[in-house]
Amino acid sequence: MDSVVQLQRQLVDYTASLFHEGFLDEQFNQLQQLQDESNPDFVVEVVSLFFEDSERLLNELAKALDQQSVDFKRIDAHVHQLKGSSSSIGAQRVQKVCIAFRNYCDEQNTEGCLKCLQQVKHEYSLVKTKLETLFKLERQVLAAGGSIPLPI
Repeated sequence: MDSVVQLQRQLVDYTASLFHEGFLDEQFNQLQQLQDESNPDFVVEVVSLFFEDSERLLNELAKALDQQSVDFKRIDAHVHQLKGSSSSIGAQRVQKVCIAFRNYCDEQNTEGCLKCLQQVKHEYSLVKTKLETLFKLERQVLAAGGSIPLPI
């Protein structure tokens, strides 16, 4: 039983650090509150869709920025989508880079867009790793017979 409490504490601390470091915001808490016995994998499913969506959009963005003549309207549409899906799961740092990215689209600044693409990729891979670790910790707590502490 001791290890369950330890795992739960680890999970709580880890989750708190994600909020503290700005990886996640209040929206992630709201997602967690929508999860219940009837839908125990809700958060994992929503976040998995976010991963799929983001990877598709990041590939599209890389392709669009690699063109001879850059279509900033198209790029802006992709960034807008990425901003929407990242804010829907509370991936705050990805969302913030998207805001800067859209400003460069408005200015039709290819250099700025390329720089933001690198930043978005970086923030996305960070939050993806962090969320995968979070879900792994949750699975360990459940496997040890514990329950997931609800967000405060």
